[in-house]
Amino acid sequence: HVQLVESGGGSVQPGGSLRLSCTPSKYSNNPYNMALAWFRQAPGKEREGVAAITPGNTYTYYADSVKDRFTITRVTSNANDTLYLQMDNLKPDDTAMYYCAAGGYGGSWLNQPLSGTKYLYWGQGTQVTVS
Repeated sequence: HVQLVESGGGSVQPGGSLRLSCTPSKYSNNPYNMALAWFRQAPGKEREGVAAITPGNTYTYYADSVKDRFTITRVTSNANDTLYLQMDNLKPDDTAMYYCAAGGYGGSWLNQPLSGTKYLYWGQGTQVTVS
């Protein structure tokens, strides 16, 4: 079982930057061999896959709306993987609740790395507001 905890959200002006973090809770298994991703959902809109990363940082995937502005990374330390999302040049349209997620790597995930249906474990979310 994997429990994920996000942090780093907040309010920022357009053009600003934020870095989101996602760590396994102390009661959680480490998702070191799982695909990790960031999703977001704005009020009245569907959930959107923002970025995904394979185990070992081998490959990354981005939504077109954030490409060249957001960077997803994962860092392994003391046998725990921490997931990050560096968000630069933020825009008002980036305002949303941001969630990290973990899912099985391989198989059908490779065809749809930004699909929420490919992820089993989800964090509670952290709010990002750009205005």
